[in-house]
Amino acid sequence: MSLDGRYDADNIFAKIIRGEIPCVKVFEDDQVLIFMDVFPQARGHMLVISKTSQARNLLEAEAKTLGRLIGATQKAAVAVVEALKPDGVVVTQFNGAPAGQTIFHLHFHVIPRYEGAALGRHGEGGMADVEELKALAAKISAAL
Repeated sequence: MSLDGRYDADNIFAKIIRGEIPCVKVFEDDQVLIFMDVFPQARGHMLVISKTSQARNLLEAEAKTLGRLIGATQKAAVAVVEALKPDGVVVTQFNGAPAGQTIFHLHFHVIPRYEGAALGRHGEGGMADVEELKALAAKISAAL
């Protein structure tokens, strides 16, 4: 089932996978890429994407793809908790524009939550400082 049509091979995540757009990587293997969100909702916000699937959302994804992605998502959540010591962690995944999906390439958000800190709206604070993202990625990557 699809909510929004065909996969666009020129979406920003596909371009990141092909190396056409840079990202701050936390982890990568032949199936999965974990990288820092450049418009973070909280300090340490990461994205987990499939490098091989052309599923636009959870409803289109192959079971094997989902298994790999949720395993990598758990790994990312555990690492961010160990590295940054947040008070909690939110894992989100959106399916279709009305549900909040803006990039139509299957992905999960891993968002650390800190007591007393409001969850930012995606992009409201502007693009994050790349050097700060690199420092956070190094801390999280070391905890993997």
